[in-house]
Parts: sequence; structure tokens; C-alpha cells
Amino acid sequence: MKWLNWLERRFGKLGINNLIAYIVGITAFVYFLTYIDPSGRFLSRLVLIPSRVFRGEIWRLITYVFIPPRTSLFFIAFVLYFYYMIGKGLENRWGSFKFTLYYLIGYLGTTLAVFITGSVATSFYLNLSLFLAFAMLFPEFEVMVFFILPLKVKYLGILNGLYLGWTLLTAPLAHKITVVMALANFLLFFGQDLYKIFKNRKQVYRNKRKFSSGVSRYQNEPLHRCTICGITELDHPQMEFRYCSKCAGNYEYCSEHLKNHQHITGGPAEP
Repeated sequence: MKWLNWLERRFGKLGINNLIAYIVGITAFVYFLTYIDPSGRFLSRLVLIPSRVFRGEIWRLITYVFIPPRTSLFFIAFVLYFYYMIGKGLENRWGSFKFTLYYLIGYLGTTLAVFITGSVATSFYLNLSLFLAFAMLFPEFEVMVFFILPLKVKYLGILNGLYLGWTLLTAPLAHKITVVMALANFLLFFGQDLYKIFKNRKQVYRNKRKFSSGVSRYQNEPLHRCTICGITELDHPQMEFRYCSKCAGNYEYCSEHLKNHQHITGGPAEP
């Protein structure tokens, strides 16, 4: 990713150190405020609605990112910890600038998709892009599903990829646009790697087919052939074949001609 390295050299100081901690902290605070406001009025003022933005409520361009999922207090604590762990893992691997850029591209794509489609934005696909990046960089990392079953994140990444594929096939056009633009960061950062993975797997599949066809071809060729009558183990599976120690060369005979043949005493040895 030469373009990323070039951007980092020029704008590396703009990276926000420990960005995910701010995002998770503000999201937790918003969850607390929505928890004590059962009417939902506070939450409704955070949602990104293009028509409201054009009326001057520009804070909605930012606040929708911090809207937490509607779930129990216990589960939200687990979700926020999980995303903090993912974000710190990406930042430690990439550095502050690249992680900030990755999140910024996802945020801009999600926001732009809302104004194009006129739908209501959520941070679901933006957060999903973080998980997909983590699964690409740390495929062997294990998480405890339901706190019981250990599962590698690469398999969870595959499941999410299948879900996204199904969404792109079946969802309305507005939803498809939202998915593609929200995951623009993942495609920019990992598109080339995904292409190489699929290309290599395609080549491996071709090599396996070529090898299998070669093996099947050799399986149809006999290993033993009588020098006198020419029969093979394919003609007579129960026939025994032996090499004659008195012949000058590697000559093989069936059991009927092993002791009943004229010994070959000269000439080049056959393989």
C-alpha cells in the first residue's frame, strides 16, 4: 500500500492517538443518557437525518456515530469492550495515522451514502468494517462465542462476508449503496490482498485438478508386464510377476513364463 505510506509521511502527525478509546467512551456516555431517557427524545436528536442537517442541525453529522445498539447493560459492556480491543489491535498494527484514516474513510462513506439515498444512518457497517479489518490482520485470534465456544475470528469474518454478499444480492438499491460506501475503507485497504487470495486459490484449484488428472492417467497404466506374453496386472489381477535373475537386464515375467522362457544374455537392459 504505497499510497498509504506516502500519506503517512506527509500527514502522519494528523493521526489521533487512541482514537478508539474516545469513540467507545463517548458511546458509553450516550448509552447512559439514553438509558435514563426512556422517551427517546435525546436519542432522536443524534440520528443523522439529511433534512434536519440542512435546517442547521449539523451536529447530527457526528453524533450518529456514537449511537449505541439497543441492548442490555451487560451486553453493551461486552460490545464496547470488544470494539475497543479491535480498535487497539488495529492501531497497534498500523499506527495512529492509518487507523484514523481507515475510520475516517468509513465514516465519510457512510455519511455520503445517507445523503445519496436519503436513508437514516447507523454506525453498524462502520463498526463492521473494523471487525473485518481485524479478521484480515489477525485471522488466528480466538474469541469466546457465548463465553463458552472458542472460535477464530477468520471464521466470523467469513460469516460476515457471506452476510454482506447476501445483502448486496437481495437488499434494495439504497441499502446496497450504503453497504458499499460504508465499506469503502475495507476495500481500499484490503482490496488488493483479497484479489491475491482469490487468485492464489484459483491457481491452487487448477493445480489440484491437473495433479488429479495426471494421477488418474497413471493409474490406468500397468506396473507389471510379462516380457513373453505381454499380459499385465490389469488383464489378470491375480497373476504374479517376477524378475528373472538369470536374464541380463530387468526383464519381468508372469508366473507361467518365469521358469519357461529363454534367458536373455545380451543386449541393453530395459528399464
